[in-house]
Amino acid sequence: MDKNALFNQFVTFTAAVHQVTSDLTQNINTDAITPVQYKILEYLKVSQPVTITEISECHHMSLPNTSRELKKLQEKNLIEKISDIADRRKFFVRLSADGEQMMHEAFARIEERFQQLIQHVPEEDLEEIKHALDILQQKVFKQP
Repeated sequence: MDKNALFNQFVTFTAAVHQVTSDLTQNINTDAITPVQYKILEYLKVSQPVTITEISECHHMSLPNTSRELKKLQEKNLIEKISDIADRRKFFVRLSADGEQMMHEAFARIEERFQQLIQHVPEEDLEEIKHALDILQQKVFKQP
């Protein structure tokens, strides 16, 4: 196996993933939030509860900038901060009921676009795609 060729294929793949993600989420952001705030809410939807540091690291933002964006989202009642029972100095962030509703609506629109994207893909190919995604998550992205 040529690992250099595999790496180049992986780079091309990740670039394509970013492009498809951009296409699927284009114009999904509501007028009430910025694209950065949307990305934070999207991350929370699939990973909550998380710490402020985890959000900061995931989005390559400084802690002060992350805290500022979280404060704005909290003022819009889209997120909640909850104290860690074991360490009161530590906070976790999760979506509020309003945030959950906003992301549910956003994901529904994204899913519609995704369904259109795969509507003509044969069932056998869809099974192969699912299997490939499972392997990528387990072996490359290290998610169960």
